[in-house]
Amino acid sequence: KNFLFRTSKKKSGSIKQYLPSLQKNHNMVVHLFGTKTPGNLFTFNCNDGYLEAIVRGFRSGILSASDYNNLVQCDNLEDMKLHLSQTDYGDFLANEAGPIHTTTIQERCTDKLVNEFNNIRNQAVEPLSTFLDYITYGYMIDNIILLITGTLHERDTVELLEKCHPLGTFKSMASLSVANNVSDLYNNVLIDTPLAPYIQGALSEEDLDEMNIEIIRNTLYKAYLEDFYRYCQALGGETETYMCEILAFEADRRAINITINSFGTDLSKDDREKLYPALGHLYPAGSARLAKADDVDQVTRIVSEYGQYRGIFNEVAANQEKSLEDAFYEHEVKLNRTGFDTQFGYALFYSYTKLREQEVRNIVWIAECISQGMKSKVNHYIPIF
Repeated sequence: KNFLFRTSKKKSGSIKQYLPSLQKNHNMVVHLFGTKTPGNLFTFNCNDGYLEAIVRGFRSGILSASDYNNLVQCDNLEDMKLHLSQTDYGDFLANEAGPIHTTTIQERCTDKLVNEFNNIRNQAVEPLSTFLDYITYGYMIDNIILLITGTLHERDTVELLEKCHPLGTFKSMASLSVANNVSDLYNNVLIDTPLAPYIQGALSEEDLDEMNIEIIRNTLYKAYLEDFYRYCQALGGETETYMCEILAFEADRRAINITINSFGTDLSKDDREKLYPALGHLYPAGSARLAKADDVDQVTRIVSEYGQYRGIFNEVAANQEKSLEDAFYEHEVKLNRTGFDTQFGYALFYSYTKLREQEVRNIVWIAECISQGMKSKVNHYIPIF
C-alpha cells in the first residue's frame, strides 16, 4: 500500500506511480507482490542462495575420474573402503564390521545421499520446499508398489519397511502394521499419503492385484510426472527451462520402456497408450505411433526420427555390450549436469539428487564386479564429471 521507492531527485512515492515502467520487467513485478516463485537476480539469495551454495559444495564431492580409476583397480572390497575413505565419503564404513558386503556399501552410500537431501529439505522454505517434496514422490511410488506386492504375498511388515527407500518414506507407513490385506492397505495407508490425489484419481481398491502391479506403477508415475511438469511451468524462469527438459526426457523414457516391455503381454495397444505421460518430445505424435508399434525395430525407427534420441539408439545398435537402459542413464547424466549451469532456479537440487543416485549405482556396480571376480566388466560404469 505504501511501498516506497527512493530516488536522488524526486520525493518518495507510491508504487502505482512506477508501475508502467515496472511492467516491462514481468519478473520484477511478480516478485514485488510476493508470488510463490523462485527469486530473480535481486531476490533469489534471500531465501534460496544459502541452500544453493550448499548443494554446489556437495557437487564438488562427487567422485571424479581419478577416483573411479582408483576404485576399478581395487582387488577386494576392503581396498574399495580404503579408497572411498579418501573421498567425500570419508569414514562412512568405519563402523561396519568385516567382511564388507556390497549391500552394506549400497546402504551406507544411500544414507549419505539421504542425509544431504534432508539437510537441504529441513532448511528450505516455499516454494523450494514443495519442489523438494516433488522429488521424493518418485521414491514414494516405488515404496508403495513394494508395499502392495509384499502385502499380496503376505510378507512380514518389518521386512517390507526395511526395503523401502528412505527418501520415499511417509507418515502413514507407521500404520502399515495394521494392514492385514490389500483392502486395509488401501483404506488405511495409501489414501493417507502425499500421493493420495494420484491414487484416488487413477486407482481403486479392486485394481490392487498382482496382475496389475506394473500398470499401477506406470499409472502413478504418469500422474506424478504430469503434475511435477505443471508445477515447474508455474515456477517459471530457469526452473521451467531446465526442469521441463529433464522431465520431458523422463516421460519419453517411460513411454519407450512401457512400449518395449508390453510386447508379448496381454496389454492392449489402447491400454498401453493410456500409460504414456502427456508430455515430452515424443508427445503427442510420437506417442501415438509408439502405441501402434508391434516390435522393437518399429520402436527404434519411430524414436530415431527425433534428434534428441537418434544418437542413443545408434550407439546401442553399434555396441552390443551397451543396453538401452545404460544409454538412457548416460543421457540422463548429461541432462542433469546442465542443471548446474544455471542460477536463480531449482534444477540443480533435482540434478544433484539424480547424479548422486547414479554415483551410488556406479559404486555398487564396481563393488559387485570386484566381489564376483568380473574385473573385465568393472569399467562399465557411467562417468558423471
